[in-house]
Amino acid sequence: MDPRHIAQDVVRCALCRDAVAPMYCNVCHTHLCGDCVAKHFSDKSKVHNVVPLEQFLSTDFENKREDLKRDLQELEKYIFPKYQESAAIIKTQKTDQHKHSQKLTSELNKQGEALHREIHTIIQRKQAEIDEMNAQNLAALEKQEDETNKALHEIKQVIQDLKSLLDTSDVGLVSKYRSRITEFRKLPNKLKISLLNFLPQKINREELLKQFGSFSPLSIETKEQGYTVPSPGAESSPQARPLLDVPRVITDIPTTGYEYDLYNVSCLSDEEIWTSGDNKIMKLYNLKGELLKSVQTKSGNEPQDIAVTRSGGLVYADELDRSINLVSGTQIQTLITLLGWEPRGLCSTASGDLLVIMTYDDEQTKVVRYSGFTEKQTIQYDDQSKPLYSPRGFKYLSENRNSDICVVDCVAGAVVVVSAAGKLRFRYTGPPSTPRGSFYPRGITTDSQANILTSDIINHRIHIIDQGGLFFRFIHNCGLQLPLGLCVDSRDYLFVAERGARKVKKLQYYK
Repeated sequence: MDPRHIAQDVVRCALCRDAVAPMYCNVCHTHLCGDCVAKHFSDKSKVHNVVPLEQFLSTDFENKREDLKRDLQELEKYIFPKYQESAAIIKTQKTDQHKHSQKLTSELNKQGEALHREIHTIIQRKQAEIDEMNAQNLAALEKQEDETNKALHEIKQVIQDLKSLLDTSDVGLVSKYRSRITEFRKLPNKLKISLLNFLPQKINREELLKQFGSFSPLSIETKEQGYTVPSPGAESSPQARPLLDVPRVITDIPTTGYEYDLYNVSCLSDEEIWTSGDNKIMKLYNLKGELLKSVQTKSGNEPQDIAVTRSGGLVYADELDRSINLVSGTQIQTLITLLGWEPRGLCSTASGDLLVIMTYDDEQTKVVRYSGFTEKQTIQYDDQSKPLYSPRGFKYLSENRNSDICVVDCVAGAVVVVSAAGKLRFRYTGPPSTPRGSFYPRGITTDSQANILTSDIINHRIHIIDQGGLFFRFIHNCGLQLPLGLCVDSRDYLFVAERGARKVKKLQYYK
């Protein structure tokens, strides 16, 4: 049946609700039977235009076809080419953006070199002042020393002469003696030397940042091009949150079954945490310290590191077995088996990938990104082909919300941060005042503000670093004892695994 006629088989009159409606009012958009047409015209509030329904449907069908033709023509002739042009422009903009970023990095490095040269010049100038002061003081002391030694020599000679005269009976010699005692009673002047003191000024980081230079404000504008479509709202960054003046302990969560040491903690939720330590058992606790679940490693070895995946599974690194394993329910699945390499640390990313840091025979270290069972990326060297990480020792890592990969290199005493592409962004070795070799990082995590937190185990404190590598502050007045593993929950509460105390502290550090 012709689709234009189908409506006549089912449409009823809108007035009598009974008879088939072969007519249609284009003004009121009302279906009418022949008997009700006159009644409809009796409504004088409108000028009615009643036509056969078949004519209306045929006209409407042709009008729709014309609409389709117009849309097709506009899409093919105007809109689609515009989108092609926009795609080409975006590709060019990406290339330009990469080049501009490289230029900015070069300018930044040049400014850094200039600042280092100025500092070196200042040091040389101050050293010259020290050398000049030292030369002047030594010259005065040496002159005084020469005069004193000369007088000493003369006094010794006079003493010998006097003793000889006392032993002689020669009246002539005795009568020629002339006393110099008055001369020698006038003792040499005592030098009072004023020593220089160095008065270092407190280094003001904010002033240094201002003097170093700043970037012009970032501006991303959307310009309409004639055809617009709703654009999905960009994911907004969380509003900056102020830190508490004094971080506070919310609760202590005791753990059981570890003989000496608790190593790792990972948040399953805001109410439950996984832990691991110096045995083969991984344990799930609630915030009351109640043991909810225990899982033994597949090999019977103690896990080197643990992490919770986006789907809530538990993954762990087995260093001795050289494998990465997934705990799902009561089952343990080996995801990755490494050849020669030993996994040191791991973390789950926002995209669902797995990052694993591993070492080979204490000779080299690399970070590998896995998607499922597939190796997607390897990060090992910087732009000068130098190793990013030391070849041995404990290594832990975490992904920041800006996709940076943050690695704790315990042997190097550093937090090494690279971009998602594996480009070195910075190395953090402690605040500027930290003596070399006194920073002992172990655990690492990041929060919603893209700040990096790392545990300084020997100094019993946590460092908070911003995403650019600048030191914010310590968390060190909460009675921490050998802090090791770290994690944060969805509300930015910090969980700290205390190694020797074998308990987890839940801390609040944001207001």
